[in-house]
Amino acid sequence: PIAQYDLVINDFEPISAWAARIHSIPCVAMSHQFAVLHKNAPRPANFDPMAWMVLKHYAPCKTGAGFHFSAYDEHIFTPVIRKSIRNAYVRNLGHYTVYLPAYSEKKLVKVFSRFQNVQWHIFSRECKSSYGEENCWVRPINAFDFTGSFINCEGIITGGGFETPAEALFMGKKLLSIPMKQQYEQQCNAAALETLGIPVIKSLKKKHYHKITKWLESKESIKMDFPDQTELIIDKLLSNRQLSMQPKTVFTSLEKKKLNYTSL
Repeated sequence: PIAQYDLVINDFEPISAWAARIHSIPCVAMSHQFAVLHKNAPRPANFDPMAWMVLKHYAPCKTGAGFHFSAYDEHIFTPVIRKSIRNAYVRNLGHYTVYLPAYSEKKLVKVFSRFQNVQWHIFSRECKSSYGEENCWVRPINAFDFTGSFINCEGIITGGGFETPAEALFMGKKLLSIPMKQQYEQQCNAAALETLGIPVIKSLKKKHYHKITKWLESKESIKMDFPDQTELIIDKLLSNRQLSMQPKTVFTSLEKKKLNYTSL
């Protein structure tokens, strides 16, 4: 039921995007995917036309605001950092955090236990309760525990997602990316990270172990300033001339700033 709305703000969600298109309701994107689709955004060497078509038509929005590691265009903004990270007391307690959901718990322990003199915090969806094995501490996925490990780690190894690498860059943590295969969006993210100087490896195969060792031995990290622009972006979207309309509900400027915005 979308006809009563003046505007849909969409976070790469297909049902509301297509409903808005069918009923001619203005729909604007606020998502990372909107930035990935931009012509200026980095892309991997191997183009995947089928994956690109899915990204383009899954939740169609002609206008909007995209989020990426860098502002590649006036409609692309730097990442939105959650408050628990933005306001965190960031320390380096010497351990390394691992979040690679594409790999089994057993595989992760087998690989990272090979790297001696390193304390690993491995977070796994398969894990039911925390346990230690050699130099690995394996833990279930839990937002509180993961954030605690993350803000206190020396570095993090994660996939080719967007939020975790962005938060690592914001905190100045060492970062190593292993993007999931057959996930084109993650491959695009990895390409963007490489332009920033972040090391990327294709898999946890033995032939890449030397790259992990080199990363562990390196003291280099990249810290990026991602200012809080959320209110500015919302105001920019709502003032867009392309979205001018006769509103069914009129908000004052003060009421607009108090709106609790989310995707439908």
